[in-house]
Amino acid sequence: MQILNHEQVNHKIRRIAYQIAEVYMEHDHIILAGIADGGYVFAQRLQEYLEKIGSFDVMLCRVDINKKQPLEPIKTSIEPSVYQNKGIVLCDDVLNSGTTLIYAVRHFLNVPLRKFKTAVLVNRNHKKFPVKADFKGISLSTTIEEHIDVDLNEGKYQVTLS
Repeated sequence: MQILNHEQVNHKIRRIAYQIAEVYMEHDHIILAGIADGGYVFAQRLQEYLEKIGSFDVMLCRVDINKKQPLEPIKTSIEPSVYQNKGIVLCDDVLNSGTTLIYAVRHFLNVPLRKFKTAVLVNRNHKKFPVKADFKGISLSTTIEEHIDVDLNEGKYQVTLS
């Protein structure tokens, strides 16, 4: 079942980008750290809007985490020295149990940061950990057995529930 169509997803991403721009207004640089794979694509879409909205430099960082073994070392596409004392927005497409997000947050807290926020397109209410999304597109109350699919391929964004 489709929850959000292309136009609705696009609207949510644009709205989140404006919220991020407002919160990070005093920053020259924003780093969008997207959790692979869906969170990174979400971060790319946010970057497109942020570069139109503000006069800050937006850098993408890919965050690779083993979702089945989140204690394994996390890899990022940029070195920690690059994001030290910068503003970071950790992005994921769906916040489900919070496991992936909490371990990714932990990774970034090993480096001093100027500001740190989280953004998700879809926020579900099945959290195991005390983690929240600072910016979210939509909140859904679903059963644990239901699955959310986010498709952010060019030209046909959609969010479906199965």
